Amino acid sequence: MKKISLLIAFLAVGFALVSFINSTKKRFVVTDYGAKGDSITLNTVAIQKAIDVCSSKGGGVVVIPKGIFTSGAIFLKKDVDLLIEEGATLKGSIDPNDYPQIKTRWEGEERMWTSAFVNIIDQEGTRISGGGIVDGSGDAWVARSRKLRAMGQTDGTIIGRPRLICFQNCKHVTIENLRLHNQAVWCLHLLYSNDVTVRNLNITANHDIPSSDGIDVDSCNGVDISKTFIDVNDDCISIKSGKDDDGRRVNRPCENVAIHDCHFAYGHGGVAMGSEVTGGIRNVLINNCLIDGNNWAPIRFKSQPSRGGVVENITYQNITLNNTGKAFEFNMAWRMVGTIREPAKVPTIVRNILIKNVSGTVRAAGDLTGLDNSPIEGVKFANCHIKAERGLLLRNVTKLDTAGLDLKVSSGPAIIQR
Repeated sequence: MKKISLLIAFLAVGFALVSFINSTKKRFVVTDYGAKGDSITLNTVAIQKAIDVCSSKGGGVVVIPKGIFTSGAIFLKKDVDLLIEEGATLKGSIDPNDYPQIKTRWEGEERMWTSAFVNIIDQEGTRISGGGIVDGSGDAWVARSRKLRAMGQTDGTIIGRPRLICFQNCKHVTIENLRLHNQAVWCLHLLYSNDVTVRNLNITANHDIPSSDGIDVDSCNGVDISKTFIDVNDDCISIKSGKDDDGRRVNRPCENVAIHDCHFAYGHGGVAMGSEVTGGIRNVLINNCLIDGNNWAPIRFKSQPSRGGVVENITYQNITLNNTGKAFEFNMAWRMVGTIREPAKVPTIVRNILIKNVSGTVRAAGDLTGLDNSPIEGVKFANCHIKAERGLLLRNVTKLDTAGLDLKVSSGPAIIQR
């Protein structure tokens, strides 16, 4: 106990020191560069100027003060932190021309794609915080898209809606103490980044915004996500590592990820592996989380025959499920629609999965479905207590240990083997 107390005291001193250092950094308030928090003025140029000046003068903190500051894409630079103060909203424009096309990765493939609203590319040590709101205007993007479709029009050469925030090829970065709301598409995209801390975020999106993932962890190494609430219209968190041929070319895994002390409400998944798994996913721990809000599939693995990749050493433990859809969904032929690509020479391998201390009520226990030529291997349940209306469907599964699964169903058998 003494060692734990000393550790807690040490961490408290560390956080206090970080707060002190941040409080002494030079502040660059965007209103000093012409920005207006009237919700009408487009402030892209003024905010970017504050960022550029801050970086050119040795760094500091760019401050968004109280008010609603509308902007297009902004790009943080060397030694620049972003502070969105309590009472402040940084709100995204809905004009596609306010978001340039840049080199990035989207849905597992490197390509030219629409930038994020807030972009942090090739940076080290960046911190985004402050207690305010980043609003992607996703509701307005949806309304705009519906209007264009009704008129038989498109956005022409503009590709894709803007993600809300993207850290790309960064290290030692932190985002914390913010509300992220109504992303136009993915909310927080962590791409090719190492040593990332995500803490105390509130991520919400209207349930009619397509692909409004909460957090996408994409070919990263060393990510810690904690004390975060997510309610969106796709996976709350998705772990990714590239798709098909381009994923094999990049060949960069997603590994060493910890997700803990979080609350996931509505979403298509709680914490999902995939479906972009080609570069491999390994060493992921999801611990001490509550999942409710009619979440579709809290514990989720998805891939396709064209993907390949190894997904291994994944642990879900100390998870409470409160009236969710499925408890478990493993589907290696997920969403086979549209153009079907050629199967990978080596199919996706899923192995060494521990599901421990998971309990609660669900509509269906769910399904574990591997491929004919690559069964799901080595799923172990330990001290799990699930009440469901329907049982657990198994297909192409080997080395399954259900000794620690107490599954009570109101209709049919608890385990269905096909």
